[in-house]
Amino acid sequence: MAVSLGLFSVFSTGETASFAKSASFASFRLVSPLAAHRTNLRTVRTVTFATASKPAAVPKKREPRGIMKPRRVSPEMQAFLGGMSEVPRTQALKLIWAHIKANDLQDPQNKKVIICDEKLKTIFGGKERVGFLEIAGLISPHFLK
Repeated sequence: MAVSLGLFSVFSTGETASFAKSASFASFRLVSPLAAHRTNLRTVRTVTFATASKPAAVPKKREPRGIMKPRRVSPEMQAFLGGMSEVPRTQALKLIWAHIKANDLQDPQNKKVIICDEKLKTIFGGKERVGFLEIAGLISPHFLK
C-alpha cells in the first residue's frame, strides 16, 4: 500500500517483505478498522522529489495600482511637494512625514497630534492641529482623477 504525502511517500508492507526487516527503516504498528486483520504491519518512509514539467515563468513587472499608482495632484500639493505634478499617495505621505519630522511639528505631549505650520495648513485645509490618522483623509482631495 502506498500513500503520497507531498514530499514523503509512505509504503506499508507485511513483515514477510525482505526490505521491511532492515533495521534502517522506521516501523510501527497500524491499528485501523481497515487493517485490523493484519497483525504485523510495518511502514517505510522514503523521500521523493517532485519535478516541474515546465520551467518557472518569470513574472512580468506589473504596472502600479491603487495607492502606488502616480496621480495628478492639485496646485497646493504641487507647491508642497516641490513642483511634482504626479506622485503616488504613498510617496506623498512619506514626504509629508519627512517634513513633519524635519521641522519637529509633532506635539511633545501627544505625538499623535501634528501642529501645522503654514506649509501644512495649505494642504490640510487651514487646520491648526491634525491627528495623524486624519492625514490620509485630508490629502485625498488633492489627488485628481
